[in-house]
Amino acid sequence: MNQWLDERLHLSRLNDKFLRKAFPVHHSFFLGEITLFSLIILILTGILLALAYEPSNSMIVNSFDPGTADKPNLIPAAYHSALKINAMPFGDMLRRIHHWTANIMIAAAVVHMMRIYFTGAFKKPREINWWIGLLLLIFAVFTAVTGYALPYDNYAYNTLKVIYGIVASIPWVGEWVSQAAFAGRFPGEGIIPRVYGYHIMLLPAILIALTGAHLLIMIKQKHTQPQYAKRIAYKKIVGVPLLTQQTPIMLLLALLFAAIIVLFSAFIPVHPVEFFGPPSTTPINNIKPDWYLLWVFGALAIIPSFEFNFLGGVIGSEFTGAMILPTIIVLALFAVPMLDRSRENMYYAENPTNHPVRLAAGIAFLALLIVWSVAGYKPELISANILTTANANTILWIATFLVPALAYFATLGIVRGIRALRESDERDRAAFSHADD
Repeated sequence: MNQWLDERLHLSRLNDKFLRKAFPVHHSFFLGEITLFSLIILILTGILLALAYEPSNSMIVNSFDPGTADKPNLIPAAYHSALKINAMPFGDMLRRIHHWTANIMIAAAVVHMMRIYFTGAFKKPREINWWIGLLLLIFAVFTAVTGYALPYDNYAYNTLKVIYGIVASIPWVGEWVSQAAFAGRFPGEGIIPRVYGYHIMLLPAILIALTGAHLLIMIKQKHTQPQYAKRIAYKKIVGVPLLTQQTPIMLLLALLFAAIIVLFSAFIPVHPVEFFGPPSTTPINNIKPDWYLLWVFGALAIIPSFEFNFLGGVIGSEFTGAMILPTIIVLALFAVPMLDRSRENMYYAENPTNHPVRLAAGIAFLALLIVWSVAGYKPELISANILTTANANTILWIATFLVPALAYFATLGIVRGIRALRESDERDRAAFSHADD
């Protein structure tokens, strides 16, 4: 049988070229695999949720509280299906697994990109995979945001209202783009089917395509090697074979990861659609996005309200904070590989302390995002009397510039101390070696 299949499918060639590929052994390399496992779990749980979900905002009678014949209790079909999913055996558990896996996927992707940045693995010849990784992270966030809208409770309704307003704030074409993206003016009858189409078809297709391209390029270019590989076999691939050793490790990691997700979901609920109720004109106070977009929300909170006309278009604080500022951040991340001046191909992960400026810049950038995320809690900081209405924006703007600057120079100082200790140890070892001679 093996010979028959090999003659037709050339399985031995597949084994020699791919299944025996060496994978470097390092714990940080599992971050990318956790992101991949998350995507698989999201697809599987998403399929199960889609079987019970009704993507419509048509008004139907609430079967849990039908009201009376004269005054039936009408709610959107999408919201009603979310209530039915929660009432199904393990339905609420399925929603929790889907929700928390999405958060963990984005978190794993963020930490994975941090590992790539701090070890210099974005350098030649891996610039394209850095860009694909950024696109994967961006579209993962878009997918998560569209998923938030699907229960169509009052929280989702207000979230969609904010997103529609941000898109509509684009100068010159904002109203046209927002209506094209959301199937008419908000809240139109086609908004839930449109967002549902984004969430289950368009965005997953993009994620799968980008993931496939990411893996193919990684297989072609090989992993960056840990530093220990340089001492074992210079410019050789050091690791374990894919089929016989790496695959069992990946399967064990996948099972452990799935078990942690289930345990996590069993004890930590997602936002309760019953509590927020169906869509209404009643606003939700201090509505906030998830952690991965909280920095955008915080930047919007501290940008003073303004508006001016330019060539017939209106440019305001909403467009500046929610569109221009994130675009600048994303473009800066895309530009990272182009700032590298080295011409040689990179084979080995770099020690971050050997590149203090890059390390300090990355820490400063993270500090900036943390400050803006804290700014997202400005109303709560004012309510707790930590800040006042009069000084909140001033203090948060000072922190916007001061905290990243302090983080930058503190990192440089710490690295300088680490390198001094390292040089001292090398001198001591050299002295002992000389004394032994």
